[in-house]
Amino acid sequence: MKNTTIWILTALLTLSCAVKAQTSPQESDCTPDLTVLKTWQAGQTVSQEAVDAFGGLDSCFVSQPIPDGVWQRMQGKTFKPNPHIGRDDLRHIRALHWDYDEQTHVGEMVCNKKIAERLVLILRTLYEQHYPIERMVLPDVYNADDDVQMADNNTSCFCYRVVSGTTHLSKHALGLAIDVNTRYNPYITYRNGKRRVQPDNGADYCDRSKQFRYKIDHNDLCFKLFTQHGFRWGGDWHTSKDYQHFELIE
Repeated sequence: MKNTTIWILTALLTLSCAVKAQTSPQESDCTPDLTVLKTWQAGQTVSQEAVDAFGGLDSCFVSQPIPDGVWQRMQGKTFKPNPHIGRDDLRHIRALHWDYDEQTHVGEMVCNKKIAERLVLILRTLYEQHYPIERMVLPDVYNADDDVQMADNNTSCFCYRVVSGTTHLSKHALGLAIDVNTRYNPYITYRNGKRRVQPDNGADYCDRSKQFRYKIDHNDLCFKLFTQHGFRWGGDWHTSKDYQHFELIE
């Protein structure tokens, strides 16, 4: 009986080793899927294991010349032929961002090369401090329609356009302004005694005495970081209020 038991245990051990030997390295090592990061799919979520395997935060917070694929996506949308700014003046920012779902999200934006390194530093600090940003995709996803992307609470920078309701070129047209968590930090103007709120679904967030998610104020980390790095906040304007807006002081 004893010999039979030993034989059975030996057979089971041999079978177990054979199964392990046939297991592929990927299955046995549980290597995370890096497709989202290698192709930089903004709007997707990734695990901490994938971030680590990709090279850590140094590989995920990067300023680079505009890649061909991004440049093609921009044509006729955020970028239009103009005498003021060209491809060489712009940079593509890869970044991660955190949100209330407590997941790591892949983000990207295009900005002026003058602010690229500062913007990378600010976004990395916001991520490390788990500052919530809901969405960070290029406005081209929305066909460069600012009202639509604001309503979707998108955070972005470059878009060649004029200031809403005027013929003046926006700081966004030069890649020198960033809008953050746009739905909850609306742009408010007054004309002929009438108030206009953009986006439309941001009207509930005009009363800044209330507490709500994504709110930017003087005590907010986002406000502190941008102003420390040479930006002014639209929430401090007098004739209008642009609570989502930070622009470089020149």
